[in-house]
Amino acid sequence: SFCFIFLFSRSSAKLVAPLGCLVSRQKHTLPDLPYDYAALEPHINAEIMQLHHSKHHATYVNNLNVAEEKYKEALAKGDVTAQVSLQPALKFNGGGHINHTIFWTNLSPNGGGEPKGELMEAIKRDFGSFANFKEKLTAVSVGVQGSGWGWLGYNKEQGRLQIAACANQDPLQGTTGLIPLLGIDVWEHAYYLQYKNVRPDYLKAIWNVINWENVSSRYATCKK
Repeated sequence: SFCFIFLFSRSSAKLVAPLGCLVSRQKHTLPDLPYDYAALEPHINAEIMQLHHSKHHATYVNNLNVAEEKYKEALAKGDVTAQVSLQPALKFNGGGHINHTIFWTNLSPNGGGEPKGELMEAIKRDFGSFANFKEKLTAVSVGVQGSGWGWLGYNKEQGRLQIAACANQDPLQGTTGLIPLLGIDVWEHAYYLQYKNVRPDYLKAIWNVINWENVSSRYATCKK
């Protein structure tokens, strides 16, 4: 049988497989934002943040809880067909919950500028310069076809930073093996109300609110 639990905090999102699945599953809940909806203005306006958090993220949470309950029933019945049919819903809504839980902490009203310390040194080592890194992640994010995410991840096997794009709500670590450090949401609901269909303008603005302290903390954690 198969069972998992998502454990979340403001600084991390991990998949934990309990031994023998003996622990009871708690329902997922919408995490609070560490700032007000209007805190990221003028770069991301309050209306976008409120809809994005209280509507879109909340929908992923609710649908994930429903899918997991159905999966639990399918497991109890030994219904493999039902288990397989529920995988897309688990991936989409579970990924949406994981991705957004990271995304909110990656942003800050006191963000912007450049990272410091070990993260900056790693960026220079793996991308040549911060400017090159910024340009590459922006280009990858702009180039996502339809909806998805641009990511800075950590390749633990190779010990280096890596940029990747994921379609829809595919979670970075679950689909590529990279540990997520910084995610940029390029679904239309992340920017359309303010930037219309000009995604590059949104990508240019979001660098002003990137929480490098959070990204650096994630980098330090995954290196341990």
